Amino acid sequence: MSEDPVQPLHLGRNTPLPANPADAVLDYVQNPRADELYLVRFAAPEFTSLCPVTGQPDFAHLVIDYAPGETIVESKSLKLFLGAFRNHCGFHEDVTVGIGKRLFDEMTPRWLRIGGYWYPRGGIPIDVFWQSGKPPEALWLPGQGVPSYRGRG
Repeated sequence: MSEDPVQPLHLGRNTPLPANPADAVLDYVQNPRADELYLVRFAAPEFTSLCPVTGQPDFAHLVIDYAPGETIVESKSLKLFLGAFRNHCGFHEDVTVGIGKRLFDEMTPRWLRIGGYWYPRGGIPIDVFWQSGKPPEALWLPGQGVPSYRGRG
């Protein structure tokens, strides 16, 4: 987490894309509604990373849902973090779960889930899901809205 959760490092600045996810700094700011239970959703329909075996690009539609605690993730830093995967080699499972765990561990939301809807490689689409635990009882939890892969027809 950044030193000062009130002053984002990236917001309002020309910030280059990090060379890899480990170098990416995620900014968190104070949650203006920390006393409320609500859901935040980020969708990244054009996410890319690289296959660790072939080095070829892999494409996914990521959906990240979380119920904030004391902080929220600043969206520009999240975009830079996700963009850093463009040159990162990782299996779908490792990439999807790694993103969810990093956000959960650093931001400490009440609850978080990530759905990684990966496009086919070798004719097989892979969907990867991770969540931090049971969702809070009163949390409105819509479906992620990404249909199973059906090809062109």
